[in-house]
Amino acid sequence: MTNHSETTGSFENGDIPDAAEPGRADTAPHESPGDEQQVTLRTPAELADALPYLLGYRPEDSIVLAALRDRDGRGRFGGRARLGIPANPDDWAGAAGQLVHGLVTGSERRGVRPEQMVAYLCQEPGPGETGRDVMERLRPLAQKLRVECGALDVPVVEALCISAGRFWSYCCDEEACCPAEGLPMGLPGTSVLAAAATYAGIQVRGSLRELRARMLPREDAAAAGEQAAALDAAAATLVSRILDADGRAEVAEETLDTAERVMRRLAGAPPVSGVPAEDLRDDHLLGHEEAAVLILGLQDRTTRDRAAAWMEGEEAAPAMRLWRALARRCAGPYAEHAAAPLTLAGWVAWSTGDELEAREALAMALGADPDYLFARLLHQACNEGLDPESIRRCLREGRKGGADAGGGAPDGDGRGDTPTERKPAEPSSSVPAGRRRRSRTLPAARGVRRRTRAHTHEPSPAIVGPRGTRRGERRAGGAASAPEAGGRGPSSRA
Repeated sequence: MTNHSETTGSFENGDIPDAAEPGRADTAPHESPGDEQQVTLRTPAELADALPYLLGYRPEDSIVLAALRDRDGRGRFGGRARLGIPANPDDWAGAAGQLVHGLVTGSERRGVRPEQMVAYLCQEPGPGETGRDVMERLRPLAQKLRVECGALDVPVVEALCISAGRFWSYCCDEEACCPAEGLPMGLPGTSVLAAAATYAGIQVRGSLRELRARMLPREDAAAAGEQAAALDAAAATLVSRILDADGRAEVAEETLDTAERVMRRLAGAPPVSGVPAEDLRDDHLLGHEEAAVLILGLQDRTTRDRAAAWMEGEEAAPAMRLWRALARRCAGPYAEHAAAPLTLAGWVAWSTGDELEAREALAMALGADPDYLFARLLHQACNEGLDPESIRRCLREGRKGGADAGGGAPDGDGRGDTPTERKPAEPSSSVPAGRRRRSRTLPAARGVRRRTRAHTHEPSPAIVGPRGTRRGERRAGGAASAPEAGGRGPSSRA
C-alpha cells in the first residue's frame, strides 16, 4: 500500500518529453536542471493529473511507466516509456517485460538507473463496460508490471488505472483515499501542476489519435479515387524516366521545383482557425496531379535527401505542411508510398524540436514500409536522444555543394547506405536476423516494367504494381503496428 502522505515524486520542467509513439516502446531520456520550478506530487490524484504533462500528450489505450530517481532524498521523475495495451491478455506478460526492461536498461545506459517506478494503465470502456470494469479487467496487467519491476529491483510505488474520467489505485485499498468507485479526474488545466506547466510554456497537445489524423489518408472515397487515378497516370510516364540516368536527373529537378512552388503557395495562404481547418486548407491548395508527381518523385532516394534540406528556418513550416498533405494523399494501393513523406515530416519535426510529432511520423512511416531504412535510423536516433545537428550539417553541406541528382543506381528505395542515413544512430544497416530484405521497387502503374536488376542495373522483366510488389510475389511485412508498437507496444515503433 502506498503511503500517500509522503512525497512520491516531483515534477520538473526539463523532465517533460515531447513524445511517445503509438505502438512502439517510447522511451526518452530526461535529466533536468535542479534549479527549475518544482511541484511536489503526493497523492494518486496529483499523479494522475501529471500524466499528460509527463508525456506531452494525453495517452489512449496505453501502458505508461515513469521512472523515479533519487535527488537530495526526494524522488524525481526520470525517463518515461509508453506501450499500447495488447488486446490479447496472453500478450500482457511479454508486453510488461518488454516495457520494463526497455526503460530500465535505457536509463542505465544514460547513467540514471531508476530507483522506483510509477505505472499507469489508460483505457476507455468498451461497449457495456464501466470504468471500474476496465480497472478490474486490467488488474492482472498491473500485477505483471509490478512483478517485472520487482525482478529488476525497482519497486512500483504507485500503479493507477485511468478510465472514463476517473482513476483507481492498484496499490492502495483504503476507502478513505481510494474508494472502490474511483475518484473523478480534475478538470484539465485546473491543477497546480497545470498552472506550473503553463507558466513554463509547456503545452499538452491532445491525443496521439488527433496527431496521427493529420498524416493519415482522408476517408473521402471520391477524392481517394481521383488521387489514385492521378498516381496511376503519373507513374505511367515517370517510372520509365526515373529508371533512365538522364531522365532521373530531370525528374528530380521537376520534383523539387514543384515542391518549392507548392511550399510558396502554402506559406502565402491566409491563416485559418483550428488544426482541421488548416489541414483542409492545405489539401485544397495541392492538386491531385501535383501530389502524384511529388509522391512518386520522392520515392527516389537522392531526391528525397535533397528535399530533407528544407528542415529549418522559414522553409521548415511550409515543408512540414507539404509532407503532411502528401502523406494524406497516399491511400489505397499507394499506401506504402507514404513512407517517404512521413519520414520527411518526422525529420523536419525532429530538426525543429518537436519530438512528439517526429516519433509519431517516423513510426507511421515504418507502418507504411517496415523496411524503410531512413525512417528506422531517424526513429532510433530520436528515441536515443541524439542531437539532430550532425544530420543537419550533412544536409547543409550537400546543399552548398550541390546534390548529385543523376549519378548512382536509380533504386529509389529509401534504403541506400548514404552518409545521411548512417549518421543518426550509426547502427548496423543490415536487416535483423530472420528477416529478408525486400527489394522495394519504384512506384509504377500495373504493366510497367522495372528495368533495374539488383547490383547490376541491367534490364529485368519483372512486372511491378502500384504498391511496388512483383506479381506472384507476396509482400513481406505489414503495417508496423506491433505492440503499436501499440502493440506496437509502447506507443511502442520506428
